Amino acid sequence: MKTRKELFTTYGQRPSYSLRERVIRYSLRTMAYLTILVTVAIVVVLLVDSIRFFQMYPAWDFLTGLRWEPFGEPKLLGIWPLVTGTFMIAFGSCAIAVPLGVGTAVFLSQYASERVRETIGPIVEILGGIPTVVYGYFALLTITPALRTIFPGMDIFNALSASIVVGIAILPMVSSLSLESMRLVPPAIRNAGYALGMRKFHVVVKITIPAAASGIVASVILAFARAIGETMAVALAAGSTPNMEFNYLKGIQTVTAYIVQVSLGDTPAGSIEYYTIYALGLSMFLIAFAFNFLASRIVARYREAYS
Repeated sequence: MKTRKELFTTYGQRPSYSLRERVIRYSLRTMAYLTILVTVAIVVVLLVDSIRFFQMYPAWDFLTGLRWEPFGEPKLLGIWPLVTGTFMIAFGSCAIAVPLGVGTAVFLSQYASERVRETIGPIVEILGGIPTVVYGYFALLTITPALRTIFPGMDIFNALSASIVVGIAILPMVSSLSLESMRLVPPAIRNAGYALGMRKFHVVVKITIPAAASGIVASVILAFARAIGETMAVALAAGSTPNMEFNYLKGIQTVTAYIVQVSLGDTPAGSIEYYTIYALGLSMFLIAFAFNFLASRIVARYREAYS
């Protein structure tokens, strides 16, 4: 049997018995296990306290109820008004961010000059660094008054303004990831389209975007997940009125906004109102897990189709 030194001489592999390499290897392994441990700890905390909530309130009523009134008597804790508000914001913001983000990525990668790209790119990225509380006040003091000139009956706190500012906040994510995906498309593929006599527009639509579809879909998925978890901008702009009217001109409440409301400290620990935040957190965790699983399947399908 060959020694480690003989293996290194034969195959050109550096022996891994040095102290430095062992420290690096074990440090990286510890970091990986620590990440898993944190995830498991979060799930355990959510499960334990959610079980306490469901011991106080029927799980069936929580999952099927259509009214959310946690501070009244009798307490009505149906999750669907909050889930409806959350998905209204997520879909509304993506309806704004995806066309603008993908369009910006197409312009910067296919049409803009290098100078224009270096000017516009950082400006778009700055939008992702603005604190969301600033977006909330921007929606409340600027966007809502402007929209009320078009829709006089709009509430001061409404879902439309919140969707607009959240869409602006997630726009850099869609734009930057889509841009990188389009840059990775081999030039030979685009040149083949030009060789066949295709115009630039058709090359972009028929070749570049389909070839970068997996990255574009991934950017949309990440933006949607970010919109679901948005808190401060939604809490300030959309209000705290849980309902299922599907009306973007009315005030709504999302899951995260309610968690912020309860976490302010006025709700006594150990009460049923206190444990609602864990039940809602577990519900959003399961929804996000299911959505990410479905999204990974979609991305894999796109990669197989265009690989």
